[in-house]
Amino acid sequence: MPVNSRREQGKDAAVQGTNDSSVVSKVSAAAQGYFHDDFLKHFVCKVSRRAPLINRGYYVRWKAVDHCLKQFFHATQSCSRRQILSLGAGFDSLYFRLHAEGALGGVTVFEVDFPEVARRKAALINSNTCLKDTLPDRETVSNQQTNAVFIRSGHYNLIGVDVRKEQQVEVTLSAAGLQWDAPTLVLSEVVLTYMETQWSDAVIGWAAKLLPQSVFVMYEQIHPDDPFGRVMQNHFLKLNSTIHALKQYPDTVAQTQRFIQKGWEKCVCMDMNQFYFDLLLEEERQRVEGLEPFDEFEVSKQIATESDLIVVEVHVLFSLLVSSIPHMTPQWAERPPLVIQPMCRSPSIEVVGMASALLAPGIILLTGGCGRSGRDTVARVLIKEKDGWKCACVEAHGDQVVGLYQTLTSIPGGGAVLFGGRTSPLNPTDSVVCVTSDPSNEQSQSAVQLSFKNMVCTGTGPKPRWRHTSTLICYKDKTFLFVFGGRTEKDPVLSDAHFLCLEDKHWTEMTVVGAVPEARHSHSACPYGGGLVIFGGLGKGGRPLCDAFYLRPTSSGFCWETKNLHPPPVPRYSHSAHVVNEKMVVVGGVWLQADGVPGVAVINLSTGSCVEIQLDTSSVPWPLMLHSFCSELLDSEGSEMVLIGGGGNCFSFGTHLNLHPITVDLRPILCNSY
Repeated sequence: MPVNSRREQGKDAAVQGTNDSSVVSKVSAAAQGYFHDDFLKHFVCKVSRRAPLINRGYYVRWKAVDHCLKQFFHATQSCSRRQILSLGAGFDSLYFRLHAEGALGGVTVFEVDFPEVARRKAALINSNTCLKDTLPDRETVSNQQTNAVFIRSGHYNLIGVDVRKEQQVEVTLSAAGLQWDAPTLVLSEVVLTYMETQWSDAVIGWAAKLLPQSVFVMYEQIHPDDPFGRVMQNHFLKLNSTIHALKQYPDTVAQTQRFIQKGWEKCVCMDMNQFYFDLLLEEERQRVEGLEPFDEFEVSKQIATESDLIVVEVHVLFSLLVSSIPHMTPQWAERPPLVIQPMCRSPSIEVVGMASALLAPGIILLTGGCGRSGRDTVARVLIKEKDGWKCACVEAHGDQVVGLYQTLTSIPGGGAVLFGGRTSPLNPTDSVVCVTSDPSNEQSQSAVQLSFKNMVCTGTGPKPRWRHTSTLICYKDKTFLFVFGGRTEKDPVLSDAHFLCLEDKHWTEMTVVGAVPEARHSHSACPYGGGLVIFGGLGKGGRPLCDAFYLRPTSSGFCWETKNLHPPPVPRYSHSAHVVNEKMVVVGGVWLQADGVPGVAVINLSTGSCVEIQLDTSSVPWPLMLHSFCSELLDSEGSEMVLIGGGGNCFSFGTHLNLHPITVDLRPILCNSY
């Protein structure tokens, strides 16, 4: 198969375009203070600000590569000559940054990319005083025979050659001064995956053969078949930049086998969540997390899980630059997966961060959230009819309600109470809004009349927050709204608890004993046993939790009790949960410690036993992202659950929102002794 066919040239041009997008994103992250690099800005026309989600993603990528570089320098510090061979370097500023840091003692950098990319980079360097002053001994060389264009100097060499052409690479690198027997770090940041697998395998093979004292650091995507991976693949297909390696090497096991089979002796893989939480200091994580307002915790963790850092050695000459950190393995039940399917004749509801409440059997109120046109200002009602479901707009009378990650809690009599939420990560609210039907207006087929009125409450209430829970508790002939956890613009997690007496409209001090659950947000709270049970969430430092706490009523108030779960479920957050017949059914969410995506965890609250059950989503014709969604039980027996909304901003790949409500048949859970 010829490398330079017209079709391949078109694909190569598309791949080269990813370099331009990448460097703009790196410049944005540097400009916002995620890392220090004064040279990246010289490789773009102007500095553009990317979204915080993209800035964080590129920060973790930059930090992981920098960690490996510094570890390599340390491991080879006694060697007289060391080398970095950067494949598909694009407009990376690696040499200039390391030179300014004084980190290049005895290190020579060789950057390789398509001739056209190298030609553009050489022109930028030669026309920029700041860049060319770091290369006083540079010379520009053009080899007509190999079509290689490069800059040559004592410690920096820019080479234009197609890395798929092994003979040209070997000849050109030798001419540039690469010493094949010197300790070398080979770097590939999302490069080989754009090649047909036969070519990327060949590159890995010739690197092992030609560089006997080398370590290969590769940053690439994994997990192509989960919902985020499917969205990512569709994005690159539209750009004509297929990520080929994902099909044949979809996970860390396959990537490890790949390198071993191509001549490398030892291989370690870790995803970016592992790197971020286990190799970065907490103070560094706190610094980064305080740089910009942020509220995309679900997708940021998924991005990190989809990106893999692979470090391999051709021979075990020095310690690997990272250590292997094991994942948890979900204890999947040896039972058929639960069937999940689009709700019968349901309307399209593409929103994340909504709140829901069951107003009456077959009537679900939805408020808040964010859709394709921004924050959702229109409340709506799902109404069950004989032949399916319809969606009716709400004609709201009274106070306007706009916000994400608020709570909506059903109350006796058919109404609901809305609390908290935010319009932006800098603007949370502490408003309490009572939602009731409006008897003064006739109901139409297309709209439902509801009254939204701010409740003026006495007492000391909670501070403004979002991603909290609000749960109805009946205690001594009084009805309370129990608010727990969440976050504010300044507090990453909260652990305070508040009781609002709905009859008195008063925030009431209650006696609560026992160990208070760890601060968290994006957890679940379900009415249970006269109190409630809290599960999971995102805790301090952004680590998911897997604990469960029962707020048990006593004669003098309430008592927190820890539920001992066995085996412990995989920690998760942004899930949904309901209690049915002593069983807490936990659906979806995001986890970091295990591959794949969460299904349904069934926790027996009487015995503490826990089992994970997979979901069969084959009937859902879109990538199903079960986070930032809301859910309700559709019948009094709890045999069917509806999941509404969900999805999120998928990095630079676009926004993906679940198209329709879906239902889960829970009867297999209720009929079996879990």
